[in-house]
Amino acid sequence: MEYRQALDKLLSLTDLERVSGRSQSGGRYNLDRIGLLLERLDNPHLKTPTVHITGTKGKGSTAAMITSVLAAQGYRPGLFTSPHLHTFRERIQLNGAPVSESEFAALLEAVWPEVEAVNSKGSLGEVTTFELLTAMAFLHFHRQSAGFQVIEVGLGGRLDSTNLVQPQLSVITSISLDHTRILGDTLEKIAFEKAGIIKQKTPVVTSPQKKEAMCVLRDVARTRGARLIQAGDECLAIRVSHHLQGQTLDLVTPWGEFRLCIPLLGEHQVENAVTALVSLQVLAEMGFAVSGDSISRGFDSMAWPCRMEVLSREPLLIADGAHNPYSAGILRRALEDYLDYRRLIYVVGLSNDKNVEGIVAELAQNASLVIAAKSRHPRAVSPEEVAQLFTQHGVEAVASNSVADAVKLALSQAGEGDLIVAAGSLFVAAEAREAILGIPPEIYPVLRRDMSSAHAP
Repeated sequence: MEYRQALDKLLSLTDLERVSGRSQSGGRYNLDRIGLLLERLDNPHLKTPTVHITGTKGKGSTAAMITSVLAAQGYRPGLFTSPHLHTFRERIQLNGAPVSESEFAALLEAVWPEVEAVNSKGSLGEVTTFELLTAMAFLHFHRQSAGFQVIEVGLGGRLDSTNLVQPQLSVITSISLDHTRILGDTLEKIAFEKAGIIKQKTPVVTSPQKKEAMCVLRDVARTRGARLIQAGDECLAIRVSHHLQGQTLDLVTPWGEFRLCIPLLGEHQVENAVTALVSLQVLAEMGFAVSGDSISRGFDSMAWPCRMEVLSREPLLIADGAHNPYSAGILRRALEDYLDYRRLIYVVGLSNDKNVEGIVAELAQNASLVIAAKSRHPRAVSPEEVAQLFTQHGVEAVASNSVADAVKLALSQAGEGDLIVAAGSLFVAAEAREAILGIPPEIYPVLRRDMSSAHAP
């Protein structure tokens, strides 16, 4: 099977990340289908030591930090994450590298007969795109004898397709309001869904949380006899310095003092680094080898694009995947705290399943000019609507046909000392990255499938 054929098969399934024009609800999600699919593959998800990570913000960065340290230690870890920036292959990584096109095609070819067998039963509905990718990742990590697998939840936790793992450690990063139509409209409801990854007598590390969320996490951990470690209580973090390439931190912990250089900007990345470090120390307490040298080298060499990523210096252009009001506020404050600039020009595109008005209200506070753009994603809001929302906040805004055109216009408008930031969704950040770095994207057809049979992410 060729790679493009594999993509066509993958995208012939229901893709709840891309489906447009229909309301999603929590009732569509359960673990029956993925459980049967993994059983038919001889349960590869249970054969590799696992770190399972959820959260609203920071779970990807934290997963990348932990994975990079485990790689520096020599574990050859697997990383399963979503969504991707430029290619589906990014979602399944081994030892820091995405699977090759041939590996991706071979994995899909191996799993596809079992997908058809599950689909033929009829009573469970059809396997989804995310479920297939999840199964492919577990199979790949087992076949390649990965020493660890770091698994990022796709959505929520309790009913996410990754939640059949039996991890050595669960990690929950910062929880805020997002995907409210599916996960619930309060912090307590969302925290309950995230807490679904906490397993019986399995330690769980959590980032600092708001009181409402932390109470839920504590209750679930207590019920399941799981040790709950609050990362913020274990570490004192001091920012020593920062520059465009990243920041240097001093951390004082019960396990010793660490100086970390991380190639990511923002106070939120300090929080993620603390959560990752505490998680690694808990693994060390459990008997897994994690040396101080591996920690230093792993944090220094980790890469996680489109998180305040510098794409150009003259003018300064940054891409960030902020996609809800909480993350938009974090981005706005980080720009003010870490960078000096004259005017701030945003390239903004939004998705219709997000709190569009809330994101605009946050970004409008420090915007001088907004160029609204529409990404290729089928859930993208029209640029005219985005521009109008910013105008209502008193910000000059214009609409552009595409992210690439918007980036070109922003570059032409930027003067000396101006800052350009592409944000509003990870898809916009990725397309800005493609435009600046000349990365060829994978183009997918827009499908409006009947989702009546879909039950899981």
